[in-house]
Amino acid sequence: MIRGLFFAALLFSMTALVLAQSSDAVPAQLAQEGEQAMMQGRMLDAKSSFERLARVQPSVAEVHATLAAIDFKLKSYQEAVDEIGKAEKLKPGLPRLDSLLGLSLAELGRFNESLPKLEKGFKQTADPMTRRLCGLQLLRAYTNLGQDSDAVRTALELNKIYPRDPEILYHTGRIYGNYTYMTMEELQNVAPNSVWMLQARGEANESQKNYDAAIDAFNHVLSLEPSRPGIHYRIGRVYLARFTENQDPKDRDAAVQQFSSELEVNPRNGNALYELADIAAQSGDQQKAREGFEAVLRQFPDFEEALVGLGGILLDGKSPQAAVPPLRRATSIRSDDEVAWYRLAKAERAAGHPEEQQKALAAFRKLHISTPVGLRKPGEVQDITPQQLGNTADQ
Repeated sequence: MIRGLFFAALLFSMTALVLAQSSDAVPAQLAQEGEQAMMQGRMLDAKSSFERLARVQPSVAEVHATLAAIDFKLKSYQEAVDEIGKAEKLKPGLPRLDSLLGLSLAELGRFNESLPKLEKGFKQTADPMTRRLCGLQLLRAYTNLGQDSDAVRTALELNKIYPRDPEILYHTGRIYGNYTYMTMEELQNVAPNSVWMLQARGEANESQKNYDAAIDAFNHVLSLEPSRPGIHYRIGRVYLARFTENQDPKDRDAAVQQFSSELEVNPRNGNALYELADIAAQSGDQQKAREGFEAVLRQFPDFEEALVGLGGILLDGKSPQAAVPPLRRATSIRSDDEVAWYRLAKAERAAGHPEEQQKALAAFRKLHISTPVGLRKPGEVQDITPQQLGNTADQ
């Protein structure tokens, strides 16, 4: 969890400090040796130098604070706590010692003691690395103390502050997974035969590609509540996923039937409308696809994937330049959609706008390089089929 000499901001210029305390050359030499050893990653040598310095000048709080940081790096957490205690007695309020103490106590499993200091370090410190470390240890402390809602809240804050940090994503993902599991366990205990439990079971089976089990669970829901919104849509998604894998036309037809049934229950289910339009487009029925995407956009003008889908249909029609407005709208709603930018580049070319074409193409290329194959997904948490890039050779 903890990498590098992260408490560099806590470590003071010992040479300057000891010279201020004494004109003796020995303390200054020890401080300089210790600092050089730390910078070179020789932490045991650094500890030896600063321990000798502490014996020569025991009243310098910063020496003990530096020893505490070295001990922490060496995973000697109890020694770090002891050195912090000495430093605080000599100079109360020394910067960042509270955070270092909280981190050390957490590593010792003394979570109740560590919490106030970790919370302060996470919420108040201006140093990004210290804040990051306090946040990660807070996740651990809250989890071990059974404060799961606090762990989730902290995980959400960490994701907001460090959205592309792999370590943060790993640990917060575990927090969310654990919280979801415990919530589902409680649902199983409270209402094992409820439609909610059956729906959860269907979604779990769907995520694991246990398609038959998922369909059975969702159909069980419908047997209890035939008009329950969203269930026909979920069954349609299962059939569509199976069609994608096996290419059995019966699964695609079953998906169409389920999406249509969903619209009978809830005519304003834009996702069901969208899926029907997308299936029509994939089946080559351009007119039906266009009507479907336009029907979605009449109800939901900012449905980005529908705008991109409509743009694709118009590009393949007699007036490809007509695709410019919906695709420009799509890129303004979601600027990280490479499919929207690619189709917009084609539309701008068809409309005779070379400068706009090049701008769109540059945006597409920048996104395409940074988007791993297979990770192209809708922008929001939308459970729909995303528009696909297709062949890009013509650009």
